[in-house]
Amino acid sequence: MKAVNQITVTGMVLAAAPVGEYDRRIVILTKERGKISAFARGARKPNSALVGVTSPFSFGEFTVYEGRTSYTLMSASISNYFQELRLDVEGAYYGFYFMELAGYYAREANDETELLKLLYQTFRALVNPNIPNRLIRYIYELKAVTVNGEGPQVFECICCRGKASELMFSVKRGGLVCSRCMGRVSDTRTLNPSTLYTLQYIISSSVEKLYTFVVTEEVLEELETVVTDYLAEYVGKHFKSLDILKTIIL
Repeated sequence: MKAVNQITVTGMVLAAAPVGEYDRRIVILTKERGKISAFARGARKPNSALVGVTSPFSFGEFTVYEGRTSYTLMSASISNYFQELRLDVEGAYYGFYFMELAGYYAREANDETELLKLLYQTFRALVNPNIPNRLIRYIYELKAVTVNGEGPQVFECICCRGKASELMFSVKRGGLVCSRCMGRVSDTRTLNPSTLYTLQYIISSSVEKLYTFVVTEEVLEELETVVTDYLAEYVGKHFKSLDILKTIIL
């Protein structure tokens, strides 16, 4: 008979840390409960059934006991370990960064269905050799801030809501600025039409359709500048995993 406080959630392990001699504390991004922490008793014992299922990147169903102040992991059924990333140092650190960004935005008891879906589809893209990791990063970053309500306005002038043909991008204003409003904005930049279209596609498309295209090197470079500057302006967090990633890919 199922315990009253025992629930099953779908999610991905974002982080794991040792606790005591044999236990492990994990952070799971779940569809049903948002970001939760759970103690996995005996998960560091070699013969424990929880050894593999408490590793970062593990996606599946987790059965937890909900206590008054914390969760305890009882069992898990993992549908994807993303084992390819365990043999790919660069891909793995992209994954660590993506999880850290997701963990920054996610909240407990919040509906994080879209963020979890985005993270899962992004990991699927990471193990696809046909999509450059750099492009995956900028798509993920832009979509993550959009899912969390902080994405740029890329369909009309952010100042007057006009849709004039001559539109430039302003990081400080958070989106496009038309020629009539340009005089009031100090940091406008011209965008390649293909770059603007790419930004619009990422922001407006469903998660399932995100990783279905590639771009030219010119567009990729411009995408990097716009998205990196935008995150620097609006995401108030320094990510250690990104620092490590930069040392690997340079």
